[in-house]
Amino acid sequence: MTEQQEASEDAVMTRIGQAVILLHAGDREEARNRLGEIWSEIGTEGDSLHRCTLAHYLADAQDDPAEELAWDLRALSAAHADGSGGSGDGAGPPAAVRVFYPSLHLSLAADYVKLRRPEAARIHLARARAATGALSDDGYGNGVRAAIARLERRLAAEPGEGPRPFPEQNQ
Repeated sequence: MTEQQEASEDAVMTRIGQAVILLHAGDREEARNRLGEIWSEIGTEGDSLHRCTLAHYLADAQDDPAEELAWDLRALSAAHADGSGGSGDGAGPPAAVRVFYPSLHLSLAADYVKLRRPEAARIHLARARAATGALSDDGYGNGVRAAIARLERRLAAEPGEGPRPFPEQNQ
C-alpha cells in the first residue's frame, strides 16, 4: 500500500471518528448525515474495516429500531467480507475486524430485543459471548463483556420466558 493510500484511509477513519464524536455528544442527525456521506463515498466495495465501522456507527445513529438492525446487519456483512484475512489463506478476517465481532453481535442482540424477538437476540448474544476471546483485557474489552452480561441477565429475566441457560461463559 502506498503512503498516499494509507493517508487517505487514515483520513476516512478520522472523519468517522469526528462523526462519532457528534453522535456521542447527542447530535444524532448531523452524525447520521456525515456517516451517510462517507458511506456514499466509499461504497459497497470500500475497505471492509471502514464499511464495518461506518455501518456499526450508522446503526447507533438511527431512530427506528428496524433501520438500526439493517445497519448492524450491514456491519456484520462487511466484517465477513474479508473472510480470508486478505491473504487467501483461510486465516479468517484481520484482527482489526475480529475484535468487532463481540460488539457487532451484542448490537444485533440489542436490536432484536428492541424488536421483541428474544430468540434472535439470544442467538446473537451467544455469538457475542463466543467471540469475546478476540477482546483484550482493557477498558473496551471489559466494557463489551460487561454489556453482554447485562443483556444476558435482562433476557433471562424476561417475563414469561423464565431463566434460559446461555452457552458456556468464559469469564
